[in-house]
Amino acid sequence: MRVALYQNNPVFGEIERNLDEAVNAVAGREFDLLVLPELFATGYQFKTVGEAVTMGDQAGAGLTFERLRILSREKDAVVVYGFPERHGMKCFNSALAILPDASYFLYQKTHLFDTEKGIFSPGETGFFTFTFRGIRLGMMICFDWRFPESARKLALAGAQIICHPSNLILPHCPDAMITRALENNVFTVTADRVGKESRSGHELQFIGSSRIISPGGMILAQLGQDDVGYLSAEINPADAENKKITPRNDIFQDRRPEYY
Repeated sequence: MRVALYQNNPVFGEIERNLDEAVNAVAGREFDLLVLPELFATGYQFKTVGEAVTMGDQAGAGLTFERLRILSREKDAVVVYGFPERHGMKCFNSALAILPDASYFLYQKTHLFDTEKGIFSPGETGFFTFTFRGIRLGMMICFDWRFPESARKLALAGAQIICHPSNLILPHCPDAMITRALENNVFTVTADRVGKESRSGHELQFIGSSRIISPGGMILAQLGQDDVGYLSAEINPADAENKKITPRNDIFQDRRPEYY
């Protein structure tokens, strides 16, 4: 299975331009799974809830969904992307996984970061897995990484690959995802962005460093802190099935949650 990501540098509010850039960048590539960053087509720093709602889409609708639905069908692949999900007069920071048959799965960000709390509503979907050609995938978004329970819940639900759309500004996440992969024996695909935004008067510097990581905690492929580009790796999802670290130790069977 070939898993891929695209690390972009979106211009805030230029949805069609940002979408064109991402779709054109992967058009000539072959992959089975593509992960795009959090809020990849809109940009990150919304000033108000109303602005996020105006630029948002309902799940399974809108220009971004339609373009990526076509991409998913043409590539016969799963496409995961982050977007502001309009839900009446409130907005969720969400990710959508589109399958080639146009069906989709929606995840709403559980752990909101800093100023997001003034824009987005806390997610209500919880963590779950879905299946594509017998492979089990899960989604989490950006700051969810800081809570080990996020990846653990997905792994306990059977996830072999965790898709992780992100807009990272804290320096710790790229290395923390090595730990998340290792402690759960799963593949992780963190798709981040680069560049700066300062719409709120507080400049944010996004750190890039998108990575594909193996269940053994090995970095299979990575991009730099300023790179815009495509990244992919060939993996065997079945490698995430073996939870043993010695003949006598299994990272799930040895858990003793009654003491945690």
